[in-house]
Amino acid sequence: MSSLGNLTVLTGPSGVGKGTIVRKILDNHRDVWLSISATTRQPRSGEIDGQHYLFLEKKEFQKIIDKEGFLEWASFSNNYYGTPKKIVKEKIEKGTNVLLEIELEGARQIRKSFPEALQIFIAPPNLYELEKRIRGRGTETEEDIRNRLAIANKEIIAKKEFDAVVVNKDIDQAFREIEGLMGLKTKI
Repeated sequence: MSSLGNLTVLTGPSGVGKGTIVRKILDNHRDVWLSISATTRQPRSGEIDGQHYLFLEKKEFQKIIDKEGFLEWASFSNNYYGTPKKIVKEKIEKGTNVLLEIELEGARQIRKSFPEALQIFIAPPNLYELEKRIRGRGTETEEDIRNRLAIANKEIIAKKEFDAVVVNKDIDQAFREIEGLMGLKTKI
């Protein structure tokens, strides 16, 4: 009899290193699957249905909402985004560990819809360092940076809601800590 997989939810402010940590986990652990969100927005150039997102019509998305078929969902810029419950549960039942990188409100919804999920908050060492990282990207306007930092302040206050908090001072150290929390064996 095979053992069940687990669902791990990673949350943290923009610029904290979530995407980098997720890539390191996926590169080092083939038994971890990154959950794919469903969306009603149109695919962007190069995006593949079922690989980057599950692209759905609004009526189809609404039917899934009505059947409580999402672990979490939200509306943003006149489009819906959500995490399909069925595929996540199928992966877990087959023994696959599922990883979900999501924002705070989605994590709160998952706490209700899938309370057994491990919820990890990735925090910056301090707001100065977070601002430095966001500015270092060179992709945001000054207004975007101020907005991201205001949101980050609110998100950091919510870190006490999570099962674990990992402070990302060093990306490799943060990766190893999350790997341990997920119960994954480090490759040597």
